[in-house]
Order: sequence, then structure tokens, then C-alpha cells
Amino acid sequence: MYWINSVWRTRSCGTYCPSRFLGIPGILQLHSVMEKPCVLATRFGAPGGIYRCFAPVIEKHFTVIPHEEFVNNKHHFANNISAIFVWGSTLKVDRNLLQILPNLKVVVNGGVGVDHLDISLINSFGIKVCNTPHVVDNATADIGMALMLATARNLIYGYNYSASHKTEELDLPESSMGTDVSGATLGIIGMGRIGYKMAKRATSFEMKILYHNRNRRKEEDEKAVGAVYCEKLDELLQKSDFVMVVVNLSPDTQKLIGWRELSMMKPTGTLINISRGPVVDQEALVHALQSGVIRAAALDVTYPEPLPRSHPLLTLPNVIVLPHMGTHTVETSQLIVERMVTNALAALSGDQLADEVKA
Repeated sequence: MYWINSVWRTRSCGTYCPSRFLGIPGILQLHSVMEKPCVLATRFGAPGGIYRCFAPVIEKHFTVIPHEEFVNNKHHFANNISAIFVWGSTLKVDRNLLQILPNLKVVVNGGVGVDHLDISLINSFGIKVCNTPHVVDNATADIGMALMLATARNLIYGYNYSASHKTEELDLPESSMGTDVSGATLGIIGMGRIGYKMAKRATSFEMKILYHNRNRRKEEDEKAVGAVYCEKLDELLQKSDFVMVVVNLSPDTQKLIGWRELSMMKPTGTLINISRGPVVDQEALVHALQSGVIRAAALDVTYPEPLPRSHPLLTLPNVIVLPHMGTHTVETSQLIVERMVTNALAALSGDQLADEVKA
């Protein structure tokens, strides 16, 4: 790093920063620091970008090139970028971008879902893709439990009543009564890491647990949470009071829950989706909620995200919609960013990637 006319330049990436940001305005001074690899990312704190509070975790190991600056000066930065950090879907990793980054080694996604990345395309350029599994499991299971409790006990209605009631007497209508979670039957579709953590949490509520999965879990896993395997999805749907969807998005799971599946649920049943929006046929869900085919729904994920303000799901009293907040905690976000850094450093060092995602 060296100073030129009160502006410092990083030799590795050629990024510029006025000297006043270092608290030495107008002073020319030579600085020698270890050069860091360059990573392309949405600007810290910008919409769709990693929050500013996590910037030090990344900047300890990388020089960050904000995508906004890269777009305006591609020729200056392109040869130096060795990694891309994707946080959400704001930064588009497409053919046009890949073609102008000759030294790109890895695309690292913050989170598990990579349906917004064309992995086959990225791999065709000899570039690896990583995500951040495991670190999101607890937070996602927590949001599933929170949604189940909130919709079962009509907590959103309760808050709105408290905030807007016009009488001094408590006069809750019959329709405001909730339903018990304790002792109810929870059907988990997708008994992977997160699904199993959901089952563990449900045991504290003395729930009966059914599950449907591509592969049956080991007997000791089932016994530990009292889970019963349903080989057929139909059986789980018919017997469950709460149906929790926790599958990965794939061609096989697109609209896994449609009108047929919703019609098999109990009229007192509740659907909860903490996987990916396209796993549920939203038009069918709207119809099922409006016509009383099921009691309620709670969604952490939708398509698109966020939903348009005019979408019917946002107008129904028996549905809770969140803006994909499953991993949206300080602690889990910190773990995700740290894992992104670890994956990127491993890729640039040629080490084996534990979290590599292949087409």
C-alpha cells in the first residue's frame, strides 16, 4: 500500500480511499501492509449487502471491492478479483460477469440455498461454489417453532387487538381462540439436519412426531425424538395437525405441496414452510386458506421475496408471512460470514472445500 497525493492505493486491487479516512488528512506517508486477496461483494450496508457490523470479519482477510464501484471501473478491478461473496440475490453471477474475471476462483454464498446461482455455468468456468450449511440449522429450526406457536395461538391477532381495541373491557371473539401445540401431531417433510432439530424442539412440547424423507433415518435417531416414519407423504398429511416443510429446493420438490396435498390435510391443520417458496404452490395455498380446506399457514419463504403488497396471502387473516428471516439473527449471521471467509480462504489456498456445492 502506498500514498499518492493524499490518496492511498492498495497494490493488489488498486482501490482508492481518501487519506482522511485514516485520520491523517493531507499527509503523504508510506504504508507497508500485507496484500490481501480481493473479493467482489455488494457494498456493506447497501440493500442486499452484508451488514456493516460484519465488515471487520471479512476485511481482516480480504480487500472488498464493492460491486457498485466495480461496475463503473471493470477494467481496473477485473484481473484482481479472486472471490465473489453472494449475500441474497442482489449480486447476479452470470456469464457476462464470469467472462471478465479471469482470476476468479470461488463464488461463496451466504446461506444454504443456492437456487439463485447457476452452478453448472459457474463450474464450466473452472470456478467452485460454496455455501454455508450447518451454521444456519438452529436459527432456522427456531423460526419454524416460532411460526408454529404464533399461528397456533393467534399471536398476531392478539397483538393487533391489544393495539387497536376501542373498549375498556376484554371481549375476544370466539374466532380468536387458538389451538394447542402441546400434545399435537407434527408432520415434518424433510428430516435432514434442520428437520431433526425441529423434532428435538417439538419433543419439549410433548408432540407426536411423524416424518417423511427420501431416506429413513437410523432407528436410534427415531427413538431419540419419538419420530415415526411415513413412507408415503399422504399418510403424514392426513394425520398431522401441523405440517412443517423443511426440504431443499430441487426439480423434484417444486410445488411439492399443491392443491392435492393441501386437500389431504385436516381442516384444522396448519402448513408451515421454512424451506423455499417454490416448494409450495401459492395459488393453491391461497384457495385452501380462503375456502377453509386448512386452518392456517405460516411462511418464512415465498416466491417472489418479498411478495408484492397486493398479493392475496398478505390480506388473509389466517396466514403469517415473514420476509425470509429464518437465519436473521446477530449470532447466526456472524457464523455465516465467518464460514464464508473460511470457505474462500480454503479455495484460494487450494485446500479441500467441505462446503463445496457441485452441479
